[in-house]
Amino acid sequence: MSEYFDALETRSPAEREAALFAALPGLVAHAKANAPGWARILADVDPQAVRSREALARLPVTRKSELAELQARERPFGGLVAAPLARLAKVFASPGPIYEPEGHGRDWWRTARALWAAGFRAGDLVVNTFAYHFTPAGSMVEAGAAAIGCTVVPTGVGQTELQVSTIRDLRANAFVGTPSFLKLILEKADELGADVSCLRKALVGAEYLPPALREQMRARGLRVQQLYATADLGLLAYESALADGTPTEGMILDEGLILEIVRPGTGDPVPEGEVGEVVVTSFNRDYPLIRFATGDLSAVLPGTSPCGRTNTRIRGWLGRADQTTKVRGMFVTPKQVAEIVRRFPEIARARLVVEGDVGADRMTLRCEVAAPPEGLVERIVGAIRDVTKLRGEVQLVAPGSLPNDGKVIEDLRKYG
Repeated sequence: MSEYFDALETRSPAEREAALFAALPGLVAHAKANAPGWARILADVDPQAVRSREALARLPVTRKSELAELQARERPFGGLVAAPLARLAKVFASPGPIYEPEGHGRDWWRTARALWAAGFRAGDLVVNTFAYHFTPAGSMVEAGAAAIGCTVVPTGVGQTELQVSTIRDLRANAFVGTPSFLKLILEKADELGADVSCLRKALVGAEYLPPALREQMRARGLRVQQLYATADLGLLAYESALADGTPTEGMILDEGLILEIVRPGTGDPVPEGEVGEVVVTSFNRDYPLIRFATGDLSAVLPGTSPCGRTNTRIRGWLGRADQTTKVRGMFVTPKQVAEIVRRFPEIARARLVVEGDVGADRMTLRCEVAAPPEGLVERIVGAIRDVTKLRGEVQLVAPGSLPNDGKVIEDLRKYG
């Protein structure tokens, strides 16, 4: 049996890129024709012209943070779903509330690829501890496991003792859920003296996996890998491993997506390796998402994975892109910082640093500039006042001196 889910995973990068961008005009046309929200957002876009990354980068970004407002204006999905409600399989309600669709079809969320990379195979007995109520996590992983041929035990969250007895009694060999809940279950099993050594593989997500916890699980004979998924897009990326089970660096992008990393507050792609906001275009016919900004930070890793999969790798989740903060009673946003930088081509990168005691805030825009012309600082100070309606200082720094962490606003104030 192949170690790869399908032949798509080992295509040449050029072949993959060509296939995705050959399909992109059809996706844009489908979205405009069948989803009124996309018809509005892409009103001035000719689908047949969107055949390259450069053309895609000129399209507007739609942010996850806007979904609640879009849906409140046009129930239930903000006009972004291209299938009638009556033709959907399920509708979920995430906090916000934000309503998310699930359509009919095998592995609609595309999680089977991540499960396969984690060693899940037909005949495995999978305890699925992701939530099944309102949010789609339980459903999205169950669909992928079913597509592979696994048997799923839908345990959901909580009831740790019952989780332990279920794993012990059924001799379940696979787990999906959060890493912290896996840790709790194993600690409860130790406390009860229950033998759950049948667990041999786990796919975890939705929170940080500490390296020390992964090593603890490995010492117990339990292989743990991660997936990165959202309630809107389904699977984004997943970990792979070498033949001995050692996880490879980074996470591999799913085959059905186009990834961009953009500067927070903008839709402008950053150079490879620079941290920015994850923006995804998804080829889901029911829920086409075009330049959808997740609000998450990540960066592209150079080269391909030693596991043999050739798709783009990212560094995983590196924080949140929305760094909006309040200064002297007024909100300052990454979009405003981007607007200031846009006015000055001399600025390569910038970071707004907020310091001082609450109520006596001081903000300084640190700008990477190679050869500052005379009067540049004064002009940037004026732009800060014009855009934010607040007074700010400017500090010019050498190119490459700002940290590569995706932050455009850094709040150094002490609270409490």
